[in-house]
Amino acid sequence: MQFELSKEYIERLQTAIEENDTAFIVNTMEEQHPADITAVLHELDTPESKFVTDLLPKEITADIISNLDDDTRKRFIKVFDSDEVASLLPFMNSDDAADLLDEQPVKFREEVIALINDVETANNIIELLHYDEDCAGGLMAKELIKANINWSVIQTIEEIRNQAENVDKIFSVYVVDDNDRLLGIVSVKKILLARANTLISDIYESDIISIESYREDWEVVDLIRKYDLEAIPVVNMAGKLLGVITVDDVVDVITEQAVEEQQIMSGITQNVEEDDNVWRSTRARLPWLLIGMIGGLTGAQFMGFFEGDLKLIPAMAFFIPLITATGGNVGIQSSTIMIQSLAASTGLESSYLLRIIKVLLIALLNASIMCTIVFGFVLLTGEEPKLATVVALALFSVVILASLMGTITPIILDKLGINPALASGPFITTANDLIGLGVYFGVAHSLFGL
Repeated sequence: MQFELSKEYIERLQTAIEENDTAFIVNTMEEQHPADITAVLHELDTPESKFVTDLLPKEITADIISNLDDDTRKRFIKVFDSDEVASLLPFMNSDDAADLLDEQPVKFREEVIALINDVETANNIIELLHYDEDCAGGLMAKELIKANINWSVIQTIEEIRNQAENVDKIFSVYVVDDNDRLLGIVSVKKILLARANTLISDIYESDIISIESYREDWEVVDLIRKYDLEAIPVVNMAGKLLGVITVDDVVDVITEQAVEEQQIMSGITQNVEEDDNVWRSTRARLPWLLIGMIGGLTGAQFMGFFEGDLKLIPAMAFFIPLITATGGNVGIQSSTIMIQSLAASTGLESSYLLRIIKVLLIALLNASIMCTIVFGFVLLTGEEPKLATVVALALFSVVILASLMGTITPIILDKLGINPALASGPFITTANDLIGLGVYFGVAHSLFGL
C-alpha cells in the first residue's frame, strides 16, 4: 500500500518523538519505503530526524541519507559523529559514500575513512574521492560484476555469487583480461543458458560502449540516452575497468541540469530551494533583478528621447506594451527551441544557416498573421490608418528581429563556453524590449515624418 504523507501523521510523529514513544515510530516506519521516510524527515527539524534514524536499521538510514539532496544532507550529517557515519558507509554504494564524504571538511572526512572497518570499502571511497564530481569518474560506483575471459561458465557463476554480495542490481557481467582491461560484456541470461564447461570467450560480446573516467557528466548522459543503456562501464586511458555508472545516477545529473537551467532562465544565479534562508535566496535573485531594473530604466530613458513624438501622437503610447511584450515572448520561444537543439547535440554545428533560414520563414509567417490582426484591430478602435500601419510594421519587424536574436544568441553563448540558458532569461527579454522600442519609434518617424 502506498504511503500518504499527511499533516496529522507528522503531528502524531512529533508527539511520539517528544514522549519518546519509540514503539510507534518503529511500527509506522518499518513498512515504509526509504523514499517515503525521506519525505517524512523533510517535515521534521534536524534533531527530530536524527532521533528517528537512530531507531532504524543502518541500511535504511544509509539509503535515506543517499537520497537526500546535497544541501539537506550537509546540514543533517552535522549531527552525526564520525564513527556513526563510518558505520553507515558500507551500506551505501561507493559513489554515494564518496559524494557524502566529499561534502565534509577534510578533518572529518579523514576521521571517517580511518574508522571504516571494511578495507575494500575504504579503498573504493578513497579512489573515488580523487575524481571531480562532474566527471564520469565522480559518477561511477565501484560495485560491479566482472569475469575473466578465460573463465568457464561454472567458474563465472561462482564468482558472481561472491561478487554479488556488494552489488544491489546486476545489469550485466563485464569481461576483462588478466590485466583488468575491459574486453566486452556478457548477459546473465547467456551465462545461465550456456553449458557449465563453456568458456566466457565463446559467449561474450566484444561490441561494448564504455566511457573514459575523465569525460564530463553531460557526455555520460548523451551516451546513455542515445544508446538507451541501463549502465555504462567506466575505463581509464589504458582501457582498464574502473567502475560502472547506472541510469539512476544519470537521472540525478539530468534533474540537476534541468533545475540549474530553469533557475538561470528565471534569472536565479545560484541553486536555491524554498527552505533556504532569506539572505541566500536574496543573493540568488537580486543580480538579475538589478539587471532587469537597469534595463527598465534604460528603456524609460530611451522613451524620453521620443517624448515629443508621444505628445504629437499620444495614441502611440497605448501600443508600447504590445510591442515590448511580443518581442520578449518571441525571443524566449526561439531561444528555448535553440537551447533544446544545442542540448541534444544533434550535429547542429553543420546546419546553422539552414536553422536560421527556417527560423526566418517561421518568423515571417507568424509576423504576417500577427501584424494583419493588429492592423485590423487598430482600425476598429477608431485610430487613423497611418497609426495602424506604424503599429503593424513595427510588430512585424520586432517579431523577425526577436526570432533571429533568440536563435543566434544561444549559439554565440555556447561557442563562448557560457551556458546558453542565459539567453532565455531576463537578458534577452530586456534586450528585446529596447530593440522593440527602437523599431517602433523608428517606423513612426519614417511614416509620420516626425
